[in-house]
Amino acid sequence: MTITGQDTETSRALRGLEDGDVSVRLRAALAIGSAPDPRCVGRLVERCAVEPEFYVRDMLTWALTRHPVDLTLPAVLREVRSERAQARSQALHTLSKLGDRSAWPVITRELLADPDDEVARSAWRAAVVLVPDDEQGTLAGVLAAQLGRGGRETQLSLSRALVDLGDASVPAVDAVARAADDPDVRAHALATRRVLDDPDTGIGFAIEDAKRVVALDGAPVVDD
Repeated sequence: MTITGQDTETSRALRGLEDGDVSVRLRAALAIGSAPDPRCVGRLVERCAVEPEFYVRDMLTWALTRHPVDLTLPAVLREVRSERAQARSQALHTLSKLGDRSAWPVITRELLADPDDEVARSAWRAAVVLVPDDEQGTLAGVLAAQLGRGGRETQLSLSRALVDLGDASVPAVDAVARAADDPDVRAHALATRRVLDDPDTGIGFAIEDAKRVVALDGAPVVDD
C-alpha cells in the first residue's frame, strides 16, 4: 500500500486530537475540517465526547459539518443516546449545525428536559432548528413548562429558544405567566413574553426587570 502525503497529514492530525496541548488539538481539528476525509468522522465524534476545551469542541463540530451529512449524521445520532452528558450535549450541538430535519425524531421530551443543564440547552437549540412547522406549538409547550429552571445562562437559553419559535410560543408562555405560583417562574415567563413582543429588548435585562416587577407585586402595602 502506498502512503500518500494526504494519508500522512490525516494521521498527524488525528494524533493531534489527542495531544495534551490545547493549541495542537485546535489546529488538528482545523486541519481535518480544511481537508475533509471520511476516515476522520468517527474519531471526530469520539473526541467531541471527551474534549475538555469549549473552543476545541466547537472546532470539532465545524470539522464534522465539513464532511458529507450522510456520513456524519448516523454517527452523531448514536451519540445523542450516550450515557455521557458531554457526548449528548455536543452531539445535539452538532445536529443544530448540520440542520438536517430528518434528525428531528431523536429530539425527545426526555432530552428537552434532561437533568443536565448543558444537555438540555443544546437540545433546546437543536429542537428550534429541526422542528417541523406543524410541531412548533407542541415544542413551545414542552419548553415553556421549564420556565424558571436553572441559573441565569440556562434561563437565557430557554428564553432564546422560545423567542426563536416566535408566535408559536405565545400561548404556552402566556399560560405559564398566568398560572405560575413560583415568582421565579412567573418572572421568567413575563420576561420571555416581553421579548416575544419586542425582540429588540435584551433578554437578560427583561428577566431582571420582570423579577423586580414580580417582587413588587408580592410586597406588602404600607399605609402612609
